[in-house]
Amino acid sequence: MIKDNQKYFNRLHLLVDALVVAVAYLFAWYIKFCTIFADTEPGAGALDAGIYFGYLYFVVPEYLILYYFFNMYAPKRATRRKYELEGIIKANAAGIAVFIVFLYMVKQEHFSRFMMGAFFLLNVTFTAIFRTVIRNLLLYFRKKGYNLKYILLIGYSRAAEEYITRINANPQWGYVVRGILDDRVPSGTIYKGVKVVGRIENIRYILPENKLDEIAITLALKDYDHLEYIVDLCEKSGVHTKFIPDYNSLVPSHPYTEDLMGLPVINIRYVPLTNTLNWASKRAVDIAGAFLGILISSPVMLLAALAVRLTSRGPVIFKQERVGLHNKTFKMYKFRTMAVDAEQRRAELAAFNEMDGPVFKIRNDPRITRIGKFLRRSSLDELPQLFNVLRGDMSMIGPRPPLPCEAAEYTDYQSLRLIVKPGLTCLWQVRADRNAVSFAEWVEDDMEYILNASLWGDVKLMLKTPFVMLRGEGS
Repeated sequence: MIKDNQKYFNRLHLLVDALVVAVAYLFAWYIKFCTIFADTEPGAGALDAGIYFGYLYFVVPEYLILYYFFNMYAPKRATRRKYELEGIIKANAAGIAVFIVFLYMVKQEHFSRFMMGAFFLLNVTFTAIFRTVIRNLLLYFRKKGYNLKYILLIGYSRAAEEYITRINANPQWGYVVRGILDDRVPSGTIYKGVKVVGRIENIRYILPENKLDEIAITLALKDYDHLEYIVDLCEKSGVHTKFIPDYNSLVPSHPYTEDLMGLPVINIRYVPLTNTLNWASKRAVDIAGAFLGILISSPVMLLAALAVRLTSRGPVIFKQERVGLHNKTFKMYKFRTMAVDAEQRRAELAAFNEMDGPVFKIRNDPRITRIGKFLRRSSLDELPQLFNVLRGDMSMIGPRPPLPCEAAEYTDYQSLRLIVKPGLTCLWQVRADRNAVSFAEWVEDDMEYILNASLWGDVKLMLKTPFVMLRGEGS
């Protein structure tokens, strides 16, 4: 049983971490004072080696405490390696910061900055290597049938099925589901090798046998009246208990929890751009990108404006009402590519629409002017929207803004396109087959961006878009 050996494993882990920190510190001292780097920092040698070694009495306990607060001793069976590495880097960065404050408080001005930096890099590297070795050793033992955790599920639900599916797909986690207890599903029912072994009340007789490492409460929503009774029994037994809510039918995707003064709150959907820091950085990139775009493309815009003016009657800039963030309308700018009566003729061409869903698009639209075909194919007609970006109506990257009549036909899911600012370009715009995809695929591309938006992702899309324009893959 895991719980019989876990405390010994944790103590050993603590001891090895202390050893790793000490070795990294001493190795950093050696590199600074016993190699070619010895004389690169005047005044650093003013400290005796004994003083440097004496600080280990502070550094080692400090790092072990920080590792604890950064959850580095929590079970890592289902944790991805990159998240563990992030934790190591954060804990070490905090460790250096605390150490600097400590040195300031004791008025120690001569501690080598080079050694401090070397210690940070070495400790991150050694700790990451050590934890990778431990992870691989545990994976080896789990494949051999050791270091397994035995789990009982209470409640048959979609949450239970998804939990079993994930456990079966990841044998390296070392979880073994003993069975399921449920009052509604008959005993003997099997899902992917896991059997319903009895009713929920049987938990009273199973827990005293002390043969389980964990209990996972996976009740269906309609059985939540049993929840308090089950939690009370599990807590009294001392078996580690986890709760897997059956809310997948209610929550669309990407939920996240937050702590409201001790009250756990489940947010229905996480949108990265609602974060203040993400929003501010994106707005800064928008302003810089739009300004640079206007500067670079101004000769092209001037030529396009002259071409529109000289080849057809009507205004050079076409202003059209579009729907933006949170259903607010704004005037979007484009170089005019259609005849001046294009809006009035849209109704008579509705039967020729080639797109499904609330989008209107005709490949050989008769309203498009001769120069308009070139501007659309090269996407140069969109350049005036750089001014929309500067105004704050739009972003460099984001879903394309719909017409009010199109937005009025959106389903609830499609309306999620409007929870971020519309953009000049997005995932759909850089697809090679964008004119062949359905509106449903278009929406999925937009949702993928909305739920995974990042500054680096925006930069990649901005760099990719000009090449799409040069290939002439516009509408």
